[in-house]
Amino acid sequence: MILFANAKINIGLQVVAKRADGYHELNSIFYPLPIYDVIELMPIAGEEPTLNVQGSYIPGNSKDNLCIRAYELLRSEHVIPAVAIDMIKQIPIGAGLGGGSADASFVLKGLNDLFQLNLTRAQLKKYAAQLGADCPFFIENTAVFATGIGIDFKEISLDLAEYHLAVIMPNIHVSTAEAYRGVKPKAAEVNLAEAIRLPIQEWKFHIRNDFEESVFDTYPLLKEIKEALYHKGAIYASMSGSGAAIYGIFWEKTDLREFSKYGQIYYPTVLDT
Repeated sequence: MILFANAKINIGLQVVAKRADGYHELNSIFYPLPIYDVIELMPIAGEEPTLNVQGSYIPGNSKDNLCIRAYELLRSEHVIPAVAIDMIKQIPIGAGLGGGSADASFVLKGLNDLFQLNLTRAQLKKYAAQLGADCPFFIENTAVFATGIGIDFKEISLDLAEYHLAVIMPNIHVSTAEAYRGVKPKAAEVNLAEAIRLPIQEWKFHIRNDFEESVFDTYPLLKEIKEALYHKGAIYASMSGSGAAIYGIFWEKTDLREFSKYGQIYYPTVLDT
């Protein structure tokens, strides 16, 4: 079985409180982004799953990989054989694009289909929530207003298909833990659920990512990229998640070859929920 796990962007990200359990309460708009990791699931002999990753990847303990954890989570409650998980990693790591969360959630959906577990979307979301804050989003994979720790969603009407988007990914890895250490939780000054309904050209006056202040202080190149996107004509530009990817939304397709000096340029051509 072949799966195409897509990324996501955050449009606005408000860190509004830190909970006693160490998690943070946030408000954000999650929007699916057509940059894909390619995943193949195949049943194998033996008792343990295997993981093989090619492309943009930071090696680590495979047992800690979210895809393996997704498999183990389902195997703990369902009789399924071992699988080989082969992945071509194209969503950059440490970008704030949700690649790891997407991979795990698509593995859950893929295993459900491959072994005919007949799990509902609601059940899959519960499993995904045990893996990570962003993971449940990728089960439905439609634009949402996210609250809580990033697992409480309200669907919203948002379609960016008529616009053109570019993502700049410099050679910078911002860990989520690092970003949260620098952010200062505070009450939201703007109602994000209402602000997202404003004309897109007004977003830059009302919608911001709270991580930008501290992350830009540490990595000033990211601020430079955002400002350069506006100078190039972006109607809205922002860091996604906790970084380091910076995206710009344009009225029309824009030649950004000069931005190759900053890093990899992605041109997702279809943003349609």
